[in-house]
Amino acid sequence: MTQTNKNIFYIMMIFAMAGWGASWVNAKVLSSYINEYELIFFRNIFTLLTLTPILIFAKKYFYINKKSLFLAFLASLVMIAYMKCYFLGTKFGTASLGGALVTTLIPINTFLIMAIFFNKKIQKKDFLALGVGAIGVLTILQVWSFNFEQIFTIYNAYFLAGSLLWAILTIISSRSTKTSPMVFTFYMYVITTILVVIFFLDFKAINYQSFDWIFWVNILILSVISTTFATTVYFVGIEKLGANEVSSFVFLVPFFAILFSVIFLKEHISLSIILGTVMTIYAVKILNNIKVFKK
Repeated sequence: MTQTNKNIFYIMMIFAMAGWGASWVNAKVLSSYINEYELIFFRNIFTLLTLTPILIFAKKYFYINKKSLFLAFLASLVMIAYMKCYFLGTKFGTASLGGALVTTLIPINTFLIMAIFFNKKIQKKDFLALGVGAIGVLTILQVWSFNFEQIFTIYNAYFLAGSLLWAILTIISSRSTKTSPMVFTFYMYVITTILVVIFFLDFKAINYQSFDWIFWVNILILSVISTTFATTVYFVGIEKLGANEVSSFVFLVPFFAILFSVIFLKEHISLSIILGTVMTIYAVKILNNIKVFKK
């Protein structure tokens, strides 16, 4: 890849991370129109409609082996639980808090699960990173206020559970072999949609008359931009540039979530959220040996 193409791709990565950050604002807006299962259904339908031609164009096709298909089924179950936490957390809490807390906790939780259950070696720098990350999370939650009703709110519980569930989803997905990550994601969305339709969705209860232009703009951004576009760019980036270089862009997600929450939702952002987010991002940088600035 030439330097010019790299620069163009870097710009696309920034837009992709902006899409992931915007998804928290989209979920907050959509929570006044539909419930969590309806959100999963509408998002997945538009995602599948736009992801299918991309897979065909990229010649990924739709081959998946039995092991990966089983893992996609397990990932679908976790995805439903995560989406429930993601939706209810933003509904009762703020998009800025969710975007900051969940996106920074996911890689930390992933590291901890790998260390506890898969014998991942913990080095001295990792203990430092985990300590910094813990302080960062406590700072985001303003634990020094000793207001237990504020700290242990329902939306904080949803956000913490969501970060743990996505870490589990990440580990399950990483076990898939001989299958393109994009194809694995496609089947995960297909299975998730089928499960939601069979067990959780009541089409007659959906209030279609309330679906105005605000609803459609947010559902399309959430599915087409935040999911199809962002996910595709991210996976292509891993193939072309490597996981380590692409991972550094993920640091932009919480800041975009905070920025869009201020602009579109008029949310008040406390200094503790900003400081805590910076600390947890630094912890993730140490854990994953990510170099943000290179010669």
